Amino acid sequence: MDTEEDKEESSKKKLRQDSPPATAASLLTDDLILEVLSHLPARSVRRFKCVSTAWRDLIADPAHRKKLPQTLAGFLYNKYKPGGALSGHFASVSGGALPVDPSLHFLQPNKFRYIALEDTCNGLLLCACYNKETPDSDKDEYRHVVCNPATERWIELPPPPQALANRFYSTTRLAFDPAVSSHFHVLQFWQTISGVENCARGVDIFSSKTGAWIHRDSGLLEKITLFRRTRSVFFCGMLHLVGRLNTINVDKESALMVLVQVDMEGKAWKTIHLPIGSSFEAIGLSQGCLYYAGSTTQTHISKKNIVQATKITLWCLENHDSKEWVLKHSASINEPLGIIWVEFRVFAIHPDCSTLFLVPIGGDMLAYDMQHHKFVDILNLEKDNVRVYLPYVPLFSEALADAVGQ
Repeated sequence: MDTEEDKEESSKKKLRQDSPPATAASLLTDDLILEVLSHLPARSVRRFKCVSTAWRDLIADPAHRKKLPQTLAGFLYNKYKPGGALSGHFASVSGGALPVDPSLHFLQPNKFRYIALEDTCNGLLLCACYNKETPDSDKDEYRHVVCNPATERWIELPPPPQALANRFYSTTRLAFDPAVSSHFHVLQFWQTISGVENCARGVDIFSSKTGAWIHRDSGLLEKITLFRRTRSVFFCGMLHLVGRLNTINVDKESALMVLVQVDMEGKAWKTIHLPIGSSFEAIGLSQGCLYYAGSTTQTHISKKNIVQATKITLWCLENHDSKEWVLKHSASINEPLGIIWVEFRVFAIHPDCSTLFLVPIGGDMLAYDMQHHKFVDILNLEKDNVRVYLPYVPLFSEALADAVGQ
């Protein structure tokens, strides 16, 4: 006859047999899960939402955003309002709720009445802010502001060194890596306007750590004109931006394109030639490597119609020391859409996958998966926009801790 102890042991044994085996996920605490996920790429974190409902809620919890890596949320851009003023807008790549207010209302609208978006880098945004509703020209006084739209913290930069009479600023870019430092740099490149050659002559660099600007003359041996409206990439402690090599007896259409690298002290200047045979489209940092997107357009005339095909190529700089580009993908983007006469422009590369973002002339934004050769998304854009789209990855940490504005 079974004793009470025997019955209890029998019940425990049956419970163990009926219960499903414990999984590794069920044995992890929330804090341990977050610690593991915080060291993974944003693309992997998104995939782990499918593990279970509990993991999905854990990752989506706003309180955990500071610990987890974020992926591309969309693009910030300006639109012209009646009278010439600008308004901020956001194009989401996921179709979800806006992660930030694109109007940047926290930048004291009574003080800054005209805000032009200039650059983004790892969650921070660089703006040129005027105190007029519609500036008359580039000569109107303005101040640069760096802000974090996710936390609404911002810093107004002091004026750069006095510009010389024969020079103008060709491009201003932001450099910031939260994995290395909470401080950022703003680099304002300038060129001379006297003579027939407009070449990069130097750079003024602002450091948020020192709160001051320094000036450096160009260390480039070649004569290079920097592109004003193209994106830059901050990678391995150096800013990368695209320029055209000015060579004697070579027209602008066939001139060699180069990638210019500058360190944050303005002392080290390097160049890498871009692949020959395609027009420059965009550079971007994706999955830990530097990528370049180029394009070629071919026109075929038949008895029935004229077909214009745009071929996009995606190159990777796998080794900075060798300076060699490796072709990763190529595709004709007109065929999947059934469009025979449209010119496309690539303006961004997704940071977590082989997806390019394109805009046809006068059309909406397209996202094209180069690996699977298909369009994965179409984003609606406001009309009358300035056609400068800044990729935005939310940064929920307390960057800009020394910010005076909130």
